[in-house]
Amino acid sequence: MQKVALKLDELPYELNEELKLLRTNILFCGTDKRVILLTSAFSGEGKSTLALNLSQAVAELGKRVILVDTDMRKSVMKHRVVGTFPKTGLSYYLSGQLEMDDVLCETSVPNFDMVFAGAIPPNPTELLSSPNMNKLMDFCKANYDYVIVDSPPVGLVIDAAVVATMCDGILVLIEANEVKYRLAQEVVGKMRATGCPILGVALNKVDYRRTGKNYGKYYGRKYKRYYKYKYRYKYY
Repeated sequence: MQKVALKLDELPYELNEELKLLRTNILFCGTDKRVILLTSAFSGEGKSTLALNLSQAVAELGKRVILVDTDMRKSVMKHRVVGTFPKTGLSYYLSGQLEMDDVLCETSVPNFDMVFAGAIPPNPTELLSSPNMNKLMDFCKANYDYVIVDSPPVGLVIDAAVVATMCDGILVLIEANEVKYRLAQEVVGKMRATGCPILGVALNKVDYRRTGKNYGKYYGRKYKRYYKYKYRYKYY
C-alpha cells in the first residue's frame, strides 16, 4: 500500500459546523447506508472538495473510511497531494494491470485511505461497469466502515449513474445561484432511475453576505469574519 500526504484546507467555524451537520445526517441514515456516492450537475461545483472534507470528518470519529475517485476523465485529486502523486490508480485495477493492494493509498489522515483515479483510459464507462469494479466495491465494504465515492458530474456523462447501482445512497451537490431548478430536477431524476436512494442535496457556494446576517444577532462580532466565506454545505 502506498502512502500519500494530503493538503487539506483549514475550514472556518461556520463551514466546519455545516460539515459536521452533513456528517451527522449521513450517519443517521442508518447502518445500511455505508457506501455514499457524491455527484453534481457540472464540474467545478466543489464536489471533490466535499468528498475529501466529508471523508476526513467521518474518519475523525474513528470510523475507517476510504475515498474512491471514479472520475477517470478529469480528476482534480492530484492538486490535493503534497509531494509525489501516485502513479497508479483505479483505471489500472479495473483494466486488470494491477492488484487491489497496488492502488490503495494510506493518507496522512488517520483512518482515511484513498484510491485515486489513475491514468485517463479510453473507455471509462465500460471499466466502471466491469466485474472488477464490483470486486473493488465489495472489498471496500468488507474492510471499511464507510466508502465515499467521488463520481463525475451526472449532467455531463453517465458514469455516476453506472457506479450508483453499486452504492447505498447518493448525495447530490448543487452550486447556489448557478444550477437552474429544472436542471437540478433532471440530475435528481437521472440518479433516482438507478434505483439507489438519494439521501439529500448539499448546497454549495452560498454567499454568507446574503444568508448570514441573522447570525450576527446571536453570535456577535466574533464570528463576522466567516460571513465573507463564500463556500458552505447545506444539507436538505
